[in-house]
Amino acid sequence: MANISTVAESKDITKLERTGAHSHIRGLGLDDALEPRDTAQGMVGQQKARKAAGIILRMIQEGKIAGRAILMAGPPGTGKTAIAMGISQSLGENVPFTMLAASEIFSLEMSKTEALTQAFRKSIGVRIKEESEIIEGEVVEIQIDRSVTGGTKQGKLTIKTTDMETIYDLGNKMIDALNKEKILAGDVISIDKGSGKISKLGRSFTRARDYDAMGADTKFVQCPDGELQKRREVVHTVSLHEIDVINSRTQGFLALFSGDTGEIKPEVRDQINTKVSEWREEGKAEICPGVLFIDEVHMLDIECFSFLNRALEDEMAPIVIMASNRGISTIRGTNYKSPHGLPIDLLDRVLIISTTPYTGPEINQILSIRAAEEDVSLTPDALAILTKIGEETSLRYAIHLISTSSLAAARRKSTVIDVVDVQKSYALFIDQGRSVQFLEEHEKEFMFNDVSAAGQTGATPMQM
Repeated sequence: MANISTVAESKDITKLERTGAHSHIRGLGLDDALEPRDTAQGMVGQQKARKAAGIILRMIQEGKIAGRAILMAGPPGTGKTAIAMGISQSLGENVPFTMLAASEIFSLEMSKTEALTQAFRKSIGVRIKEESEIIEGEVVEIQIDRSVTGGTKQGKLTIKTTDMETIYDLGNKMIDALNKEKILAGDVISIDKGSGKISKLGRSFTRARDYDAMGADTKFVQCPDGELQKRREVVHTVSLHEIDVINSRTQGFLALFSGDTGEIKPEVRDQINTKVSEWREEGKAEICPGVLFIDEVHMLDIECFSFLNRALEDEMAPIVIMASNRGISTIRGTNYKSPHGLPIDLLDRVLIISTTPYTGPEINQILSIRAAEEDVSLTPDALAILTKIGEETSLRYAIHLISTSSLAAARRKSTVIDVVDVQKSYALFIDQGRSVQFLEEHEKEFMFNDVSAAGQTGATPMQM
């Protein structure tokens, strides 16, 4: 999408910082400061919207906003999707973020409410804690005895730490696992007692001089200390939808990869909810409410809006962020009109963040960032003309002209886009305003233009 062009990619998203009485959230420029920066991590302008998004982000991180809804409303191309993507990247990997276009609901082979339910449950994470026993130490010696026929194998594994040394008897399965991981004497390994999985942690520093030549990926670690057998707490984060699919389909986890999840029975979900509640009471699991982002939310119909009203009241509900670029428009499925195409009762539940059109200097900055992302160079005059085009037509049209102008510049064997290249692209590709003007001038030459024009030419208008 073109409005995502306002975001420059960044892998390093800084966490929540507190300075004095004011809080700063600096992931992708979502600042909550008295004087926010004009640009941050590639985001330009929209200071009020970024402040509001920063407050929402902090509430999500502190777990104070579950079950609420946010509506991002503004004209097309004002960075609504960009701010939502900024929130998702700032939350990190452990918080589930599901992105959904409202029109997808109608193209799936399941009911609308089932599709929305699955999207909701994809956005709710469950952190499951479990303790596992592991054996961790340095391999001293491996002895493997094979029978004459080679059918059975027996062996002994000697492992040590800095404090103790133990010999373990090996069966066929463990011998095959050791061979598969290419475990040798001097390797530091970890064995999960429950599953029998063997992990090579590295090579012991004491064996660093065993070989003259070693691979570049050889990792040296210290010999573990303490006891050989240890208990370690492992945390798995899965979504409720993944648990639903695994428990409802015969092929289990493979259904997630094939996408053939189908409709899931309410009874299965009720059982899973009961089990998760038990785990929470026992301290084995905790719920991690994520974010569900619904783009172009006005495309949903009245049935979906009724479902959203009910779903937001549920005990386990994610944070729902919606985006709409409509003004006063008809609610799909009814004859009633409402702001942003959403029913009034749903609008009453949501916090609304508004985005405003970009100013000239902001469009100039966005175009500069976009040109750098596309690895093209612009002359100052070409950038000024593109900025003027962006102000008079739309930001997205000006962004499209960058790539077409770069091809025009390459045609005349230039590495820099100049005014002549922008003019050529502007003449070849018309914007929305000039397209409307062309239609008005030549409306009689087009088919099915309107009833009045059809009556003037003696044609019969098509009956709907």
